[in-house]
Order: sequence, then structure tokens, then C-alpha cells
Amino acid sequence: MAERPVFVPLKSGRRLVSEVSIAFRWQPGMAPSQKRKNISALHQAASDRGLQYILEISSKSEREIGRRLSAFHQKIEVSGYLVSLESAFQGSKVFEKGGPFTDIFHLDPRSAKRDLRLRESGKLLHFSFEEEIFPLTPPTIFYDWLYINAIYPERNWLRRLSKIDGFTDIEFNPEKSVNCQARSCALFVSLESRGLLDEAITSFESFKDILTASDL
Repeated sequence: MAERPVFVPLKSGRRLVSEVSIAFRWQPGMAPSQKRKNISALHQAASDRGLQYILEISSKSEREIGRRLSAFHQKIEVSGYLVSLESAFQGSKVFEKGGPFTDIFHLDPRSAKRDLRLRESGKLLHFSFEEEIFPLTPPTIFYDWLYINAIYPERNWLRRLSKIDGFTDIEFNPEKSVNCQARSCALFVSLESRGLLDEAITSFESFKDILTASDL
């Protein structure tokens, strides 16, 4: 057995996103077929808990929209050119012994995550992106900011996500990671459904004020 979260966008109340832990039978193995089995098992277990319409946000998703919303497919504009979201996130890290390593912006997402400097530069202090400092708290705020900025241009097309009960990412293990594309997507849906999305995207300060006013 394994447990993975389903991120549920909340359309009212103080909180913006609810994280529901779902237990299901895990199929070991790295083959794509095994991952699809795990997604199916997770979604079935979530359905049994009343979360009927679930969308996997990853390259393993069976639905095109889920694959298109994968963070590895998202781009962020930096000084007039586009870089991958993952590369922007990793290259913006500032550590005790160095950073930001902006040359990482030019790497593909997988190479960006594996850059040795990210593990050899000491304690993470904050993020520096486009001459602006981004804090470490709330823990996912900078990643959420990048992801929502990346998909915001498609907001009209993405209104269909309001019909989804929750979002998953089969690769995300909350015991090992903090940031999750499925959570960021759920936050996008919550903000859009409350009429807060346009305000949140105007500046990072507005975004932070909205998030910190919630229990997120």
C-alpha cells in the first residue's frame, strides 16, 4: 500500500486548496505501464472517497490536458526569451555558498534539476528571479507563482478545469518533496473560481497577500 495526495481546489472558505491523502495498492516498477496502473488505482481509491473526477497532472496522464499542464512543458519569460519553468525555478535558488545560478535557465528541465551546485552550495536561503527576491515561506509560494504565471495565458481554455474534483501527480511523494504541479494547478483553479486570479497575477506581492490571508 501507498499514500498519495489529491489536491482539491476549494471554491469558498478561508482555505484555497485541501490536501486529501489517499491510500491505494502500489504497483512497483518504473515502466510507464506500472505508473499508469498506479494512477488508475489512486483515482479509483479517490473515487471511493467521493472525489469522482480526478485529473493527473504529469507527462504520465492519460488525458492530453493533464500532459499539457505538466510543469516540464511550461515556459516562463526571462528577459524577453522563454525558458522552462523547472530551469527557472532551479536557477533562481540562492544558497549560503552561491547562487542564483542563472546559467541553469538555459538547460533542459532534467539537466537543471541534476546540476551539482544545487546540492553542494549549502543551505537554501531564498530565490532571486528577475531582480526580485522571493521568500521560502509559505513553502511552495515561488513555485506556485511560476506555475500560475506559466499557464495564465491559457486561462480561458482552462476554465474547463472547474469541473475537476481534484488533481494528482503520481510522481509526487510528500515525504520527499515540497513543490507539486498538481497542487499548483489546484491553486490556479481555486483562484479562478473565486474571481481572484487576475488580481493575484498582477504582482508577487498581491499573490503573496492572497495566499497568506488564507490557511494555505
